[in-house]
Amino acid sequence: MLTAAVPVQLTKAHAKAHAAHLAAGLKKRSPYGVALAGVVRENLAETARELGESVRDVRGYEYAVINGHALFPFRYADRPRPLDRARLPANVSPTRRRLFQAHGPQPPDALFEIDGGLATEEYLGLHEAFEELGASTRLVCVFFTADAENGIHVIHWGEAHLEPDRTFTWPYREQLPVAPVPLE
Repeated sequence: MLTAAVPVQLTKAHAKAHAAHLAAGLKKRSPYGVALAGVVRENLAETARELGESVRDVRGYEYAVINGHALFPFRYADRPRPLDRARLPANVSPTRRRLFQAHGPQPPDALFEIDGGLATEEYLGLHEAFEELGASTRLVCVFFTADAENGIHVIHWGEAHLEPDRTFTWPYREQLPVAPVPLE
């Protein structure tokens, strides 16, 4: 059910973002990217509500939480690109970093655990679970590529560990099919 709903919601979000891009009449693609990010989150929240699941507000952004898993959508490129090239921007918000550190999978090959007495306050803050999500809620990443002209190119979802260089290690991932663009 959810594996079919996610691609449909991304395609619907593209259609709305494309309309916003055209309405803005700008040559730059920023209206498309900003609109797409917001509409994808809204559409996934709508899916959670339709399934009788919850939607949680984290710092002003709604996240769908389905069966104890918060869906984190992220457009990692504006052209088709392999998932191993996905990277968070350098200016990513502390909230996004904390979502990965506190609710994502732990590094698969950590050399050692950092003792609470040795960790800095900043480190501990990044690993503190969001109360709004609950400590046991896990992050499921919905990574995709898309552009205004061609729509959604590829969709991946799974568990992603954020590395210090802002790339990702995927303990589990799956590629979802791209839904066809609905006729208007």
